[in-house]
This record gives sequence, C-alpha cells and structure tokens, in this order.
Amino acid sequence: MVLRILPGNIANMIAAGEVVGRPASVVKELMENSVDAGATEISVVIADSGRTLIQVIDNGCGMTPDDAVLCFERHATSKIATAEDLQDIQTFGFRGEALASIAAVAEVTLKTRTEDGETGCQVEFAASKHLSTKEVSAPKGTNISVRNLFYNIPARRKFLKSDNVEFRHIVEEFSRVALTSPGIGFSLIHNGKDVYVLKSAKSLKYRIMDLMGASVAGDLVDVTADTSVVSVRGFAGRPDTARKTLGNQFFFVNGRYFRSPYLHKAVMKAYEGLIPEGVTPAYFIYLETDPKSIDVNISPTKSEVKFEDESFVFQVVFAAVKETLGKNSFAGGIDFSNPEANEMPVLGSHFSEYKPESAPAVPIDPDYNPFEPLFEGDNVKAPSGWDASKYVDRHEDYGKLFEDKTVPVSQTIILDGRYIVAPVKEGLMVVNIRRARERILYDRALAALNRNGHVTQANMFPVKVQVGVSERMLLEEKTGLLSSLGFDISPLGNDTVVVNGVPEGFSGEAGKVQTMVQNLILILSDDSASLPGVMESAMAEKIALLGASSSNPMASPMEARLLLDTLLSGGNPELTSNGKRIMAILNLSQVEKLF
Repeated sequence: MVLRILPGNIANMIAAGEVVGRPASVVKELMENSVDAGATEISVVIADSGRTLIQVIDNGCGMTPDDAVLCFERHATSKIATAEDLQDIQTFGFRGEALASIAAVAEVTLKTRTEDGETGCQVEFAASKHLSTKEVSAPKGTNISVRNLFYNIPARRKFLKSDNVEFRHIVEEFSRVALTSPGIGFSLIHNGKDVYVLKSAKSLKYRIMDLMGASVAGDLVDVTADTSVVSVRGFAGRPDTARKTLGNQFFFVNGRYFRSPYLHKAVMKAYEGLIPEGVTPAYFIYLETDPKSIDVNISPTKSEVKFEDESFVFQVVFAAVKETLGKNSFAGGIDFSNPEANEMPVLGSHFSEYKPESAPAVPIDPDYNPFEPLFEGDNVKAPSGWDASKYVDRHEDYGKLFEDKTVPVSQTIILDGRYIVAPVKEGLMVVNIRRARERILYDRALAALNRNGHVTQANMFPVKVQVGVSERMLLEEKTGLLSSLGFDISPLGNDTVVVNGVPEGFSGEAGKVQTMVQNLILILSDDSASLPGVMESAMAEKIALLGASSSNPMASPMEARLLLDTLLSGGNPELTSNGKRIMAILNLSQVEKLF
C-alpha cells in the first residue's frame, strides 16, 4: 500500500460531497454569503430546478479582484483569524469550504465590485480550475452563476430527484434564509417565473405572512421568554390548526436556522392534552444566546448546533410555549382520550368556511319501523344494545351465504352509525360500515392505478385550500396520478389549490376537503419506492383509508342497502386490504341462544 497526498481538485470534490448534496445546498450557501455581505436585496434565479443554472445576485459589499479569486480556495475566509474566533461566530459562513466545493462540481462565473471600485471583475472556475479573470462593468455587489451542477460527476447528477422534488428543496432553503432576515428583500425566480417577491418586511410576522400566507400567520400567537442564558421570541400555532403533515416548524439561534429533534420534543410537550396524537403544530422559535455558549461547527452544512446547557434551553422553550398557550386560553376543553372526540370537526379562525349555505332537506318515511320482524314467519328482533361481534364464528365459511345478494331495504338496520345489520340466508349479517367503505374504495383506487380510471364527483362549490409553495408543487407534480384516482385539483397562485372534485365516496364538505388535502400531501410525500404491483397496492390502501375516514355518516337504510350491494359485488367482501374483518354472520342457532 502506497500513501499519497490527494490532488487539490479531488480533495475539493470529496469536500463537495459533504457541503453540496443537491442544488438546494448551493442556494443555501450562496444566499448566506449574500446576507453576510450586508446585502439589502438578494435575487435567486433558478433554471431547471438548479440543474442548469443557480444564480444569486446581491447588492452587498462586493469583493476586490484579488479576493474574488482567493475566495475559491479551500478554507479562505474573512471571518476567522484565530482559534478564539471559533468561540464567537456570528455569521453564516466561516469555514471557507462553500465556494471551493461548488467550483469543484460545477462551472462558476462570479462578477463583483466594491462600492469604491471603478470597475468590477469577472472570475471563472470549473472543476476547481481557475479559467480566467478580467475587468467588467458591474454594479456594486456580487453576481454568481453556477451552471451544470455535477457535470463532472455523472453518478451524483443521476441520483438527483425529479425537478419538482429538487425545486421544493430549493424553496425550503430559500424560506429558511428569508425567515432569518425580514429586513432584507428577497426574490426567487424559476424558469423565468416569479415564485416569491418579498419586500423588506416591517416585522417577522409580516415576513411569515408573505412566505407562508395570511392563513398561517393569522393562526400564530406570540411566544416570548427571557433568562440569563437564553431569550426566546417567535410564534406558535393554535392547537386547532395542527396538521398531520410536517411543515412550518422552524428553530433559529442567533439568526441561524437549525434542526433539533430534542427541542421539537419541548414544543410538543407544551401541547400535550391540546392536540390529538399524530399531528404537529406550526412554530417559529427564535433563540438568542451568547455565541460562546453554542457550537455551530458540528456539521459541514451547519444545520445542527450544540448548546452548552441543552437541558436548560429545553425547559425554557417548553415553559415559553406552554405559557403562551395558557395565556391564549387554549388549555383543556377537549379530552382526546375519548375516541369520539377525534371525530369532531376542527374549526379554526375561518369558521365561516365550514358553515353550510342552507340546511339540507332530509326525507323521512313515517311508515318505516326498524324493529319490524327480520324474517318471515319468525318473531326474531334486534335486541337493544346487543354486540354481535361477541357471537361471531371467526372461521365461518361464507361460501354459500351470499347466493342471494339482494337485501330488502325495509329489513336493513343501521346500528350506532357504525354497523349495518341485515338478514341473509342463514341468519343475521353484521357489517362494519367504515371497513366496508375502505374495501370498496381500495378496489376502485387499485383499478384506477391500473389504468382503468376512476369516477370523479364534482363539488357543488369548489374548495380553496392554502397548502404552501412546496406542497402546491407536489400536488401539481402528481396531477396525472391524482386525476386517475378521481381527484380534480388545480393550482391557484403560488401556494393555493382549488379542489373541484373528489373521488366517488369521498366527502365534498369544505372542512373535510381541507383535511383530505393535508392527508393527501402526506401520502404523496412518501418517496419510498417499491416493487411494481406492491407500490400500487400500498397507494390504493392509503387512499382507501383516507376516503373512509372522510366519508359522511350513513343517513338512511337505502344508503346502507347500496353499500351492501356494492360490497357484495366485489371480489373480496370479507376482508379489508390489510386483512381486517369487514363482516360477520350470526346464525339462527346463535340468535336463539340469546333467549
């Protein structure tokens, strides 16, 4: 074995693997450099989700010609001079690796001019090689263009995700930097189209509103706390606006975004008893502390930090959020341990959107008697409060019981809104309504995914749902899949969609449609790949669960009869796609044992 020193260009390519994982990494590093340069206006121009072009233009302090070349050398930085400086870092960039790493895997052109410079200079790099330097006319500030990212590493370029996925990551990084500096104007342009045009904001709340929408900002309450170790400022979402989809959860320390599962637990602990399990509130938490008490140099991407007294910070964040929720009277009220509580509609500050235009007319049959004899010639009736599941033979052979699949409407009972009880050839059939709907919707979704199409029922009134820029792009990317499943969803602006129709069997009520869209985003966000056939089955199962949970309560024996007819005409009416029993038979001998 022979030891050797790696050439500089290869060392830079290895370093690039840590710093530049995807186009969004480049956007983050360049935007942070612009903020450090004192810019008041920063424009980000993207082509083909960053594969072809990433350009960041700012009006910051600019660089001299010598610095413009030197900045592409590894560990070139103006922010660290001594080891002691590492204990007092107050800027984004300080490691001197970003530009060197980017220039190792792309073609880079930098134009820059200082305020007192008569002319600017243009520097070109590619694959860590300095190609040229020349004088050019340029405004004060820096304009850096990164073209053909990973052109010299085909394997890395091959493993980039789809354009929509990569651009969603770019939007995430853009938003994080924009949220650190509300006083700076930011713009984001993709393929010639304005995605964001953010003017300097009067306050952080206004910046959140410009980025996330008025509905998100309107559902936030102030969080504040001061201690000798750390100060907390920011906002937390109302408990009734918590969602199953992750999004709009942000931590910042000294103006730097960071991830912290540990502090996330502090926020969630403050919401205990206020939100059901499986949902997450929005929050924007800004921490200020002595730079000497944190270490921001524990990862190449600087997305993690280490606090000197992490447990104390945990307690401060928990107490600050808990106090805010208490002051705003969000405590108590709903016992989520009660299974029926989860069926309550979630009504936030936009209550009027959930109100029906008028009360629907409900047809009533005055001659209908749910307790009339279930069998001709017998006096068997459905006892009040009985639980048929206790008398089910789990190994019953259903083979010959459904030769006559016609169930008389007058002999169909809806029990507690959860079960259908009806006579069959051998006795009583008990059907779990929710699981029956699951089975029907699963069969329909699976057929649709296998190119057979799906019936769409148009909403009487289209429903607008604000989902955020990244989520809107996700729904737009999956338009073909959604259409095949029966969803008619179209984009409206940057961060909103309009639901014009839903699959047959789904509810079209505004409140349920909004919840459905959030759950749909969660389903579509699952990037897990699977074998052909298994993937379609898994997707159909998720869609079926979503539809069954959003369906309206069963209103009449006629609707129950229709559900039974549809279920029994399917290929497997006995079990859901995940193997749960849908129906059971209580034969006459079992009924007689009740008496």
